[in-house]
Amino acid sequence: MATTDKASTRDRLLDAAAELTYRQGVSIGIDALCRSAGVSKRSMYQLFDSKDDLLAASLERRIPLYEEQLTPGPQDPATPRERILGVFERLEKFSAQPEYRGCPFLAALVELKDPEHPASAVAGGAKQRLKEMFRTEAELGGARDPEFLARQLMLLFDGASARAGARIETLDGLTTTTATVLLDAAGVE
Repeated sequence: MATTDKASTRDRLLDAAAELTYRQGVSIGIDALCRSAGVSKRSMYQLFDSKDDLLAASLERRIPLYEEQLTPGPQDPATPRERILGVFERLEKFSAQPEYRGCPFLAALVELKDPEHPASAVAGGAKQRLKEMFRTEAELGGARDPEFLARQLMLLFDGASARAGARIETLDGLTTTTATVLLDAAGVE
């Protein structure tokens, strides 16, 4: 029974951290996290060494869903160009949802400003995997400089995510049109 309680407590803490940090930022206090999860600080510290470790674990837990929602699966029959554009189509769709606050990994990196922070390492890894997916697809599509194109696509993705998350910009067609221009200029079929 204790193992089930601990797993349940851990899940509640991870869920609370994901929800609160996405809505309010990583500076959310431990008291608010514990209150939202319905657990004591003592219980939190039995499961995590620090709030930093809780934030890192929460972000790590989000990666599979993030990647599943944004990136094409290994069996996707589309062309490399279509797979890249699909990421931006999905970004536009998600950004139109009222609860959208931008990319949680970019937000963590920007707010923390410390590449050594455990949550920054997790967030940076998630962003690096997206860049690598762009680079791989660009290479498969015949881009003249796949690495440079991947960097351009990341700049577009992160800038669009930040502006849409801050409700400064709506993305309807904006990112797919811009990505198309980048793909054309890079020679991606």
